[in-house]
Formats: sequence, structure tokens, C-alpha cells
Amino acid sequence: MSEIESANASGGALLSLRDINITFGGVKALKNVAFEVHPGEIHCLAGENGSGKSTLIKIITGVYRPAPGAIIEYDGQTYSHMSPVTAQAKGIQVIWQDLALFPEMSVAENIAFQTVLGRWPRLVDYKQMRQLAMNALKRLGVTLDVDLPLKEYAIAQRQIVAIARALVGEAKIVFMDEPTASLTQSETNHLLEIVRNLSASGVAVVFVSHRLAEVLEISSRLTVLRDGALVGVYPTEGMTQSRITELMTGKTFDNQVRATPKDHQPVVLDVRSLSRRGQFEDISLTVRRGETLGITGLLGAGRTELALALFGMTKPNSGTIMLDGRPVRFSSNRDAVQAGIAYLSEDRLSLGLIQPQSIADNLVISSLRKILSGGFLSDERKESLVSHWIRELGIRIGRQEDAISTLSGGNQQRVAIAKWLATDPKLLILDAPTVGVDVGARAGIFDIVAKLAESGLAIILISDEVPEVYFNADRVLHMAQGRIVGSFDPRQCSLHDIEAAVYA
Repeated sequence: MSEIESANASGGALLSLRDINITFGGVKALKNVAFEVHPGEIHCLAGENGSGKSTLIKIITGVYRPAPGAIIEYDGQTYSHMSPVTAQAKGIQVIWQDLALFPEMSVAENIAFQTVLGRWPRLVDYKQMRQLAMNALKRLGVTLDVDLPLKEYAIAQRQIVAIARALVGEAKIVFMDEPTASLTQSETNHLLEIVRNLSASGVAVVFVSHRLAEVLEISSRLTVLRDGALVGVYPTEGMTQSRITELMTGKTFDNQVRATPKDHQPVVLDVRSLSRRGQFEDISLTVRRGETLGITGLLGAGRTELALALFGMTKPNSGTIMLDGRPVRFSSNRDAVQAGIAYLSEDRLSLGLIQPQSIADNLVISSLRKILSGGFLSDERKESLVSHWIRELGIRIGRQEDAISTLSGGNQQRVAIAKWLATDPKLLILDAPTVGVDVGARAGIFDIVAKLAESGLAIILISDEVPEVYFNADRVLHMAQGRIVGSFDPRQCSLHDIEAAVYA
């Protein structure tokens, strides 16, 4: 473990854990893990899905109790385990990816509601709540109307409300789980500046993110977990994204441009002057058989809105869509599916999959006609169809009847892709297919995309992460403010060329 670095921060650790073990159902989720954070430090906790990151955080916050022998030192005191009450009282706060906020309540109520919790009922002092909320937001350098319902604000502002709530709880250390997953580049920059301000004020921040560029930009050290074990603790200075990926997965990934010419292939999708008022304007593009067309740009550029129009979810005001040389007009997404278009939503949790239902039910839900026999659903045909796609896409499952929620993010995404491949599409639209998916699983998903293109499937790959489209698409279109403003051939330009255009 020669690469493990000793802490370079001055003074002792605010939080230090040693000999952390925990077992679920006979499987060791954490194995002799050590972890420490210093006051005011921005520290990254890195690892693939299933590596033990969330389990470690839940031990620190008292949700889980580690096996006997664990040592937790926090703010000068030693514990064998934490309780949720102790963790909160001591200033340990977690902002989970779903934020755990209340959309119908006001901003002030969301920020300060913990101040009215207790063993006995009492009257709510709304004036005090407003003042606490405004003080917390002022500390972050943010101005929001604290009387408005939270649902009136976008995800970026809700993220700030969650941070303000942690400050009201007198946080000494804040864990942030994928805080930038749904933010635009400018919103991300603003959030990272807030994190720096928290650090400067003495609040330690543990940053959990699959966006490795942000990890390198914001943190001074990173702790890497793999399969529930500690790989090492490293300074971020001099670290690269590829090196972090190798540490997280134990594998070497060789990013190479996959673009190949497809000019000789027939056109599958031909879009001409397509517009939808307030969302996108004058969009013209083609996608050929076996071609992967990348579309990138900042969030809010109109990429998803364009995808929804192509999939029949919304109707354009003008322009034409031609599929295999014939004009089409879709009254609904059902028409689009019947015509041979499939759409993988960027919101896997609420739109792409039905979490409580089984893996098998999720996979066949878009192709029920294929498993009919005599007018009834055939269990035999269902099992055969599901087994085929699980095998084809290398999906790791326990049993087909297990809930889809039991799978990792990467395997859930493979099921979501399989669900649409089972419809035998001509065109597959992938909207941010790696959101919430770790780096190792991302590589597997893009291997699948490449094989699908080789088989002749036309693909539109939408992503706000420029490297994803640069390395995995044959052509890249840049959208901004609802228009296509640039076109790039990855074989003839550099990654920097596209990033400079998108982030200018």
C-alpha cells in the first residue's frame, strides 16, 4: 500500500475511523476500512457502486452499527458506534442525492424544521424559522425567497437549501452524495464555490461524485474503496482521472476515439427544420444505419426536449421527421415505438424503470406482445426473453423476480437498455445514459453501445459530459439555447476543441 499518503493538514483529524467491518447476509460489505477527515478539509470518497461508500457514511451517521472492534474518533471523543441522534447533535450532516426535502413546504420550513422537532409537541415560531433560514443562506452568499414553496425552485436551488439546512444543524462535517448530478455547468461552478466557502469557514466536506473532473478540482485528498476494502488515501495534486478510474476498478481503461465513417450507410432518421416553441428551433440532422450521433451542450440547451419530440412525447410546431425515407407524425410515444424508435430517459429512477417491480417485469414491459400465447402472457416466453437479454448485455442479477431496486445503478441501466432493445428498434435515443453510474459500469455501457452500432442500430447519444460523446460517437453536434451551433468529427478534432466550444 505504498501509495497511501499521510494527512498533510495541520492538527489532528476531526473524524477518524479504524477497523470498520460490517456484514449483510453473510457478505462482508466493509473489511477493515480506515477513514479520516480533518477540520475544513474537502475530501473525496471514491469508488464504484457497491464499493461500500454509502455503507461507510451510514456507519458514521449511526444508521448502521459496525462489527465489534470498530474505533470511531470524532471531535476528541471515542465511540464504538454512533447513533443517529448523537451524529446529528455532534454536527455530522449528510446531503443525499435525493436531498430528502419537502417540496410543498416553504424554503424556511425546509431549512429550519429540525429546530421544532423534539420529544414533546410545541408551537412553531415561524419568525425564528425565517431568521434561521435567512442567516444560513446569507452564510452561503445566496438570496432566496424563504416564504416560497420549495417546489417553485429548480434542483440547483434545492441543493443549496439542503446545504443551508445542514448549517442550521451546526454542521462540522457535511457528506455530499452526487451533489452535481443534475446541475448545469454554471450551477455546478456555483456549488463548488459554496463548498470552498464552507471549507474556508472550518466545515469539513466529504464529496462523493462520479464526475472525476470535479473530484480533482475541489478536493485535496481522496479515499478510494473497492469491493468494501480500502485501496488507499491519495493527494489529488498530480492525480489524473484515468489513475482514479484504475484505483476504483482495478482495471486499465484505454480511452480511444471510436468514430468511423458511416457516409455509405442508408439514412435512418432525417430531421429537417424541426422547431418547438420555447424549447428548440430549426433543428436539422441525420442519423445513418450503424451510426452513433452524439449531442452535447449544457443542461437547458434543448437536448432532452428534442429527444422527447422525436419520441412522440411532445409535438413540434414545425418541421419534418423522416424515418427510413418516409415522413412520420407521432400522436404519442406508442406510435414512435411502433415505428421503431426507442428512448432511454435520463431519469432512470422515476421514468426509466419501476423500482418496486421485478427485473423481469421491467425488462418486458415495452414488448408484451412478444410474450403473448393464445391471448395470455406466457411465463415461458417471458423467461426466455429476459434470459436472452440478460445474457446479451451481461446483466448481473440474483433472480429475475427480484425487485429492480436490488441492482446496482450500472445493472439497472443495462436492464433499461434491454427493455428497449426487446422492441427491435431502428433508432435508439440514449439520454444521459450514465447518470448515477460509476466509471467501471460506464465503460461497460459504452461497450454495449458500440456493439449495438456495429449490429446496424442507429443511435443518438445525448450527454452533457463532452468526453462521453467525443470518445463514443461518430459525429458530435453541439446544442446551445435550443439550436445546433456546431458539428465536430472526433477523428479530426481534439477533446479540447469541443470542450472549449461547449464551456465558452
